[in-house]
Amino acid sequence: MAKMSKDQVKHVAELARLNVTDDEVAMFEEQLSDIIAYVEKLNEVDTTDVKPTTHVLEMTNVMRKDKTEKGLTQEEALGNAPSKQDGQCKVPSILE
Repeated sequence: MAKMSKDQVKHVAELARLNVTDDEVAMFEEQLSDIIAYVEKLNEVDTTDVKPTTHVLEMTNVMRKDKTEKGLTQEEALGNAPSKQDGQCKVPSILE
């Protein structure tokens, strides 16, 4: 399938719920045909001894260990709050 037809382009546009003009159909017909030709060329490459990968570079998990740590006390957490009430940060009311 090296060349997309106008009907195929219109069908793909319909599936994507896109309204396309006749000029756009012609443009997409050429562009999609080029993409398909490129993919067909890639299919000719011998990948017999190539292992499947999820990324082109070797990746390692860079996340920290999931361990518990001592958190802030209530006094430390509210230390810079401009206004406090009953152990909570007090803010102006936005509801009447």
